[in-house]
Parts: sequence; C-alpha cells; structure tokens
Amino acid sequence: MAHTPLPAPPPAPPKPTWNPAGPGRQFPWLRPTIRIRLTLLYGGMFLIAGILLLAIIYLLAAQALRQGNDLPFKLLGGSVRNTSSTCPQLTSTENVDQFNAALDVCMDSQRQLALDGLLRRSLLALLGLSVLAFAFGYAMAGRVLSPLGRITRTARMVAGSDLSRRIELDGPDDELKELADTFDEMLDRLDRAFDAQRRFVANASHELRTPLAINRTLLEVQLADPQAPPELVQLGRTLLATNERSEQLVEGLLLLARSDNEIVDRKPVDLAEVASQAVEQVRAEAEASGVRLHGERSRAVVSGNGVLLERIALNLVQNAVRYNTPDGWVEVSTAAQAGQATLVVANTGPVVPAYELDDIFEPFRRLRTERTGSDKGVGLGLSIARSVARAHGGRITADPREGGGLVMRVTLPV
Repeated sequence: MAHTPLPAPPPAPPKPTWNPAGPGRQFPWLRPTIRIRLTLLYGGMFLIAGILLLAIIYLLAAQALRQGNDLPFKLLGGSVRNTSSTCPQLTSTENVDQFNAALDVCMDSQRQLALDGLLRRSLLALLGLSVLAFAFGYAMAGRVLSPLGRITRTARMVAGSDLSRRIELDGPDDELKELADTFDEMLDRLDRAFDAQRRFVANASHELRTPLAINRTLLEVQLADPQAPPELVQLGRTLLATNERSEQLVEGLLLLARSDNEIVDRKPVDLAEVASQAVEQVRAEAEASGVRLHGERSRAVVSGNGVLLERIALNLVQNAVRYNTPDGWVEVSTAAQAGQATLVVANTGPVVPAYELDDIFEPFRRLRTERTGSDKGVGLGLSIARSVARAHGGRITADPREGGGLVMRVTLPV
C-alpha cells in the first residue's frame, strides 16, 4: 500500500509590525515624564508672568516718558550749540520755529531709544531668569518626585519575584508617604498569600508522593509475577503508566512551587554544559522519533542553581523533540554577549500561530490538545521553565518559525 505524503504545513502567520513600546521607549528623552511636565509647567508659568510684567512695565514707562518729557519752554531767540550727535538736525535749522520742531522730533527719538533699550535689556533679563526658573523647577520637581522614584524601583524589584522588598519611606506624613505605606501593606499581603500558596502546593505534593510510591511498588511486584494472567498484566501496565504520569505531575508541581522563589544560593553554572547534558538525556528519545539533534554551544557562565537551570534546558529540549515532525531536527545553542547569556532551542514542527504563544507558558496548557488528551507530558514543562528563568532574574520567549516549529530563547544575566 502506497504511503500518501502529508500536505505541507501552511506558512506561519506574520508577526505584527506594530511596536507596543511606542516612541517614548525608543527615545527616552521624548518620554513625557511627570518631572518634565512639572518643569514645563513651572517654567511656563514663570515665563508667562514675566512677559505680562514686562509688557506692563513697558507701557507704564512709555506713558511716563511721554507725559514727563514734554518741554515746558519754547526757544524764541538767541544762539544754540548742539552738544550731541543724536540730533544733528538741530544745527541745520534757519529760524526758531524750525528749531522747536526739530527739538520735538529729537525728544521723541530719544524717548524711543530709551524704550528700545529698556525692552532689550528686559528681554535679556527675562531670558536669563527663565533659564534659571526652568533649572530650579527641574530640580524642585526631582526633589518632590523622588519618593515616586523610590516606589517605582521597589515595584520593579517586586516584579522580579522579590516580594521581600519594602519601600519604608521616611519623611512628612503626606500623600506620597500614605501611598508608600499602602504599597508596603499590599506587598505584605501578597507575600503572605504567595508563601501560603507555595507551602500548600509543596505540602500537598509531598503528601501525594507516599501513596503514589506505594502504588508503583505494588504494581511492579504484581507485574514481576510470572504466573499472572495476561489480562492482569495488561491492566497493571496501564495502571503503572497512569501512576507514573501522576508522579510526574506531583514532581512538576513541587518544582514549580520551589522555582517561584528567588534563588539565594547561587553558583557559577555553564549553560553550554547544562544544555549538553539535556541533549544527552533526550538523545535516545530523539533517535527513536527520527529527530536530529545539533547546535553550537559556546561557553556561557551564569550565576544560579545548576539543577533548576538543567531543568529549563531539559524541558525545552524534550518539548522540541516530542512536538516535532518525522525527519525533523532540534537545534540547541548557547552564547554569551552584552552582559547576558542565552540558551536557544529551535525545532521543526507544526505551525504555531503567534496569538497562541502567550498561552503555552500557562500550567496545563498545550497547543490544540486537551488537558488530558496527550501522553507527551503533564503540561507543566514550560511553566516550570518560565518560573525558573524568572527566579534567576531572566526571561523566556517563544517565536514561531517559518514553515513550522518554535524558537525558544532563554535570556539570563551573567
């Protein structure tokens, strides 16, 4: 019977080109922070007030010069000597009337020169004071908003799974201190809730280990009986497989509960060595499935827990082998650059839409399969990998490959 070839998988949907970070993230100086806005508000108000004050002073000075500089006399005769070069027309007059008219023009010109000088010097003074006002406003805004910066830094540390951080803001009992104290109270409640959840999962996993171990022992003893009927042997193998799956689930829950904590006892770990060990553990399964393993693994030393980091590599490589196509391949590579180490696991496989990638890191979630409808795992592998990466201060991302498969990238600080 001829084997009908499977149709080629459709191309992966294109990734969106819209950048959610926005221009403010690409150009930090263009980001409209509260400090910049307060500085512009302080400086703008000072500038507007200065312009209004300058206009009032200019109008009052112009009015005073017009009213106070009117000559209270008229020249009727005699000789006059011009002592200033600003009014040369005074010496070219032929009679008294022309001289008085030239004198009025000269006084108007002198008043205008005085007003222009006043305006020019006032504008220069306003410009200098505006620069000082903007600088003073920027400094004062930074001083006023410094508690908000402290709150933001603490929130970022908490976002890195370190719920032990607290703001503990000192100073007057104002709105900012009230906000900081409220945030500390919220962190206390979250810390207690997460601790209770982790303890519950760990205790439940430990309690479930004992009956599962007893069941496995009983089933193995029964299967070792050479006189057991075939029906009983088949039932025992089925129950043993189910029991093994339950043990994997319990171990995964226990590891997931432990990996959510921040790693305190850190040691140098080479990601290349960890990835090589994971590849060797999965090699037999890959050869049985017809999947080729390759990749270039350069030295990439990070500070962390070697057992948990090996679990990341093992989970990613196992998923890449199990969710693959016949005659497929898996590429496992490591590198260190720009102060961070990366572990990349790429594989061929079915086409994965980009909108489904956010769900694959959730517990018990698989792509296009039911929660209990697959024998490829218990659905905790990627959840454990993400928790371990976060506990080490790193992150894990997934991108679809053209033609099918995924590219899993783990980034850890060196």
